[in-house]
Amino acid sequence: MLMKGVTLRGLEVFAALATTGSVAQAAEITGLSLPAVSQQLRNLEKALGAALVDHGRRPMVLTPAGRSFLARTEAVLSELRLAQSELTVMDLSELTTLSFGLIDDFDNDLTPRLVTILAESLTRCRFKMITAPSLEISEAMEARRLHIAVAASTGELREGIVEYPLVRDPFILVAPRGTVSDRQNIMADLSDLPLLRYAREQLISRQIEAQLARHKLQFEERFEIGSHLALMAMVARRIGWTVTTPLGYMRAGRFHDDLEAFPLPFAAFSRTISLFAAADWADRVPRDVAQTIRRLVDSQMIGPATARLPWLAGQLRVIDG
Repeated sequence: MLMKGVTLRGLEVFAALATTGSVAQAAEITGLSLPAVSQQLRNLEKALGAALVDHGRRPMVLTPAGRSFLARTEAVLSELRLAQSELTVMDLSELTTLSFGLIDDFDNDLTPRLVTILAESLTRCRFKMITAPSLEISEAMEARRLHIAVAASTGELREGIVEYPLVRDPFILVAPRGTVSDRQNIMADLSDLPLLRYAREQLISRQIEAQLARHKLQFEERFEIGSHLALMAMVARRIGWTVTTPLGYMRAGRFHDDLEAFPLPFAAFSRTISLFAAADWADRVPRDVAQTIRRLVDSQMIGPATARLPWLAGQLRVIDG
């Protein structure tokens, strides 16, 4: 039994404050007002009988008690989110077939957990899942080779297909570690290195190039890379810099010691990752699957990403359905 005053909302607020060090950003993450965030933290500290953050510093930093309590808090919240994900799809057991396409950005972290949850729920279902780039997934969806698909949105309405937005994934700049000495003048520090581009046929490349053109930004067209991990490896080897997203950056964990990520030094923009389903499906099924994916993305991808890059808090986020 939890001691009086320790609430789930209080734990969520504390985790958000620990990540951001900012009451304002914690309020944005949790959807609470600034006074409500402060009150939740005071209530939690009173219930525990210990100060969790140093209230005299900006940004806030954890006390030794706070650092110890944070590890337990994150474990509790992660288990609760996973439990919610598993319960969400329990009513899908009547399905007999399901063909599912999933963007390859999710391949490392989310796909194995999602497959496990669905397979345990769809016990009488013939189940097929493919992972591929967004355009391939979208083409398979339009050709009706898939029942449900998760891919980056083009923003276009497609006849006979319903879109359920899942995640806002902002674009970021990734450079070789140590090449940027002045965060206020990033492009000057990178002037001797080329922009490493995604292959032109990829949707992410089209989205990036459109934004660069919109703001009349021109860079030498020397490298065009089809594989995301190859792109990150080339940045790590100091061949150039690139524009990607947090979901893409987090897939390249083995290169993180040789990479640094920054907010874009030019106009910010983002992409939307969505679930797509045929319009003739019962609405309940894709909504249930979408909610499961949102919870998994939040616990398995957004949490680790904002822990590593705290400035992403509130930018990389789940889009509530």
